[in-house]
Amino acid sequence: MQNINEIEDLIKLISKLPGLGPKSAKRIVLKLINNRDELVKPIANTLAKVYKNVTRCNSCGSLKSNSNGCINCENIKEKFNKICVVEDIADQWSIENSNIFQGYFHILGGTISSVGQRKEDLLIDSLVERVKRENIEEVILATSATVEGQTTAYYIQDSLKNSIVKVTKLAQGLPVGGEIESLDDGTLFSAFKNRSKLNSNSD
Repeated sequence: MQNINEIEDLIKLISKLPGLGPKSAKRIVLKLINNRDELVKPIANTLAKVYKNVTRCNSCGSLKSNSNGCINCENIKEKFNKICVVEDIADQWSIENSNIFQGYFHILGGTISSVGQRKEDLLIDSLVERVKRENIEEVILATSATVEGQTTAYYIQDSLKNSIVKVTKLAQGLPVGGEIESLDDGTLFSAFKNRSKLNSNSD
């Protein structure tokens, strides 16, 4: 293969994306090069816009547009009394696409035990603030059934112990070690329907 620095750098960057390795990255780069006007220029322009205008909300962790604000936090059409807590945005999208849950989302940005991830780095404090500010009646912990996910769930439960909010977690249908974004709609439905109560502050 020709040793062109720009191509090598692009292959290395693309190979860092989930599910892609060097071989897949090479095929993608060749496709881009062979379709410069149809793909490269539009993708470059769109990526520049995303980099400039799309950020994570400091309150709920969801994606927001700098021009329109956070739709998740600023929903004025409906007032929900539930918050579903997930690890990352991919989990939020999976649940939204299933149409199982109607309520607010809170995206932590990882788990406590993740590599380089501390509880201080997660949006747990802002979750406690949202529960108080928005008069939330139920917090649904939809963290993955991994050691890290369950550790994070227990920490959140402890953080909310002085609140009257009901704390529940996803139950049957969520396999041990399973990640939310990889579950099908039927499994998610079962997990939400059979969620179990974790505290005794509220009926």
